[in-house]
Amino acid sequence: MPTSTKIAILDDYQNVALTLADWPSLHAETTVFTTPFADSDAAVRALAGFDVIVAMRERTRFRADVLERLGDLRLLVSTGPRNAAIDLDAARRLGVTVCGTGYSPAPTIELTWALILAAVRNLPQEAASMRVGGWQVGLGSGLRGKTLGLLGLGNIGSAVARVGQAFGMETIAWSQNLTAEKAAGHGVRAVTKEELFAGSDVLSVHLVLSGRSSGLVGAAELAAMKDSAILVNTSRGPIVDEAALIEALRGNRIGGAAIDVYDTEPLPADHPLRTLPNALLTPHIGYVSRELYQTFYQDAVADIAAFQAGSPVRLMT
Repeated sequence: MPTSTKIAILDDYQNVALTLADWPSLHAETTVFTTPFADSDAAVRALAGFDVIVAMRERTRFRADVLERLGDLRLLVSTGPRNAAIDLDAARRLGVTVCGTGYSPAPTIELTWALILAAVRNLPQEAASMRVGGWQVGLGSGLRGKTLGLLGLGNIGSAVARVGQAFGMETIAWSQNLTAEKAAGHGVRAVTKEELFAGSDVLSVHLVLSGRSSGLVGAAELAAMKDSAILVNTSRGPIVDEAALIEALRGNRIGGAAIDVYDTEPLPADHPLRTLPNALLTPHIGYVSRELYQTFYQDAVADIAAFQAGSPVRLMT
């Protein structure tokens, strides 16, 4: 690595990266980018000449054509242990080291429940009424005795299930590889995909985005849901067919949706989801917490320091 290392910290929307880790210890020239790049060409223009890039999750894509044009790049650090937006094969071919950081699912689990509770108790509408001098405007729903459906029962889905059980909810789940034995180990009943969508009062998505899961929740699945049911997605936007969801919400064919992730991020200002009164939207903040950001950036600094020293780094595979 060159003596005068140039580091780019990407997509630091809150402009907090430099306050959460000891960047001066790297003795490098550090530049923070707080807004997204318009496209890959803009990213390449802005990042030319940087030896090290620190990427925030999957906010910026590093396809082969982008990496090929970043001729000075030697180290790409991604926050978290995985990043589907990085072409790892291309990076290896080009001699770019890619490494990750620690991660915790706790903030996403917590936000999932914040969204569920806000949606079923109509908190945005009630809070808005209070802001303008009003009082009660609606009738919320309770959770005890209702059914929580989990589309995916991994680390996050199983933790979300435990909270639902504490609220007195029945918990059911389905995914392609879920067995009855694994579900029972979490106090959850494994069901068919059809039973999951038809039986859930709250259906929460917790799958990794892949070829199998993309578009998995489509028009047919939404049509099978109760007209009072709430769909929650804190996983990845493309798992739910966005156009089908918009139509279901417009027609009040489901009770509502609480969404933190989208096909295009940041969500365009004129996106139709923003206009729907039965859509509770947050700006992909599932993992955005001070504690997790400290883990991300402190581990990123450690990765860069190790790379500078020629020591082993936390390679992403």
